[in-house]
Amino acid sequence: MRRTIAACLVAVVVSAAAAQTDWTCPEGFAGQTLSVYNWATYVADDTISNFEAACGVRVIYDTYGSDEDMVVRLRQGNPGYDIVVPTNANVPTMIREGLLEEIDHSKLTNLGNLDATFMNLPFDPGNEYTVPYQWGTVGIGYNVDKVGEITSWADMFAYDGPVAWLQDTTAMLGMGLLMVGKDPNSESAADIDEAAQFLIDNGRNVIYIAQDDGQEILARGEADIVVEYSGDIFQVMDECECDTYAYVIPEEGTNFWVDSLAIPKGAPNKALAEAFIDYILWPQVGADISNYTAFGTPNLAALDDGLIDEELAEDPAIYPSDETKARLFFAEQSEAREPLLNDAWDMVKIFVGR
Repeated sequence: MRRTIAACLVAVVVSAAAAQTDWTCPEGFAGQTLSVYNWATYVADDTISNFEAACGVRVIYDTYGSDEDMVVRLRQGNPGYDIVVPTNANVPTMIREGLLEEIDHSKLTNLGNLDATFMNLPFDPGNEYTVPYQWGTVGIGYNVDKVGEITSWADMFAYDGPVAWLQDTTAMLGMGLLMVGKDPNSESAADIDEAAQFLIDNGRNVIYIAQDDGQEILARGEADIVVEYSGDIFQVMDECECDTYAYVIPEEGTNFWVDSLAIPKGAPNKALAEAFIDYILWPQVGADISNYTAFGTPNLAALDDGLIDEELAEDPAIYPSDETKARLFFAEQSEAREPLLNDAWDMVKIFVGR
């Protein structure tokens, strides 16, 4: 059993204090404001307050429930955000639509701390617009006492009890494509329709399609099985201090994703945003975040320096083996594919869940 969240927070407070001392904010930002638009529970408790103290600034921190919600809001015009955290599947669309600013790498003195595995990926060659933040998988969280052991998507579909899916269009339809034997990144309308029909036909046990709060639905006992992001389930496991919950990467395979820090077009304070990105790249800061969220860190320096909690670093559901990695797919998005996925997912939601 990993350390409890309370124990993790003690370590976070100590280590983040060191991070605040070690990372030096560039001069000239005192009194300014940074506006961050991010997922909920996606920073350590004092990530933001330590940055505020280091730079003498104020941070406004807003959250969203899905990547699609964030993209839709920016399409309407940036209301004043300096930092957003898009998932890899949506980055090409955001770049193509001019929703992101180019990042000045000369301002990122800690960029070299990142693992080359997560750099220069197809969704943003050269990392002109994004910098890796966290990574993980979409898998199955479940109540062991009620379900027993499950290992596959097939087990979830066959379960005779309440299940919650995830409001993640690309991941869910990618899983549907996988289950009907198609390329999970297929751009074929026929393939995508077949995947949607599979989900509809196999969604009889679904009570919710959750807005990134499946872990809470699981913890409240409203569902026995949830489709969720890996770290969200690990947080529930830690808070419980019990062996009631488990997370599995399904044996059929699943979506492997990278979330990145990015600066939206029209950001009021691009310079401070770049300082914030550099701060996140400091090994201890990056480690504190991953130790709190239980998602994988792309910060190789944090791993090499032993800053990641040992039990997290050794958990194969967080840092998968090469054998497991071979079953993962990297979700892709394109201008032609996006409307097909959205239309298919809208149809699934009409017939499945609430």
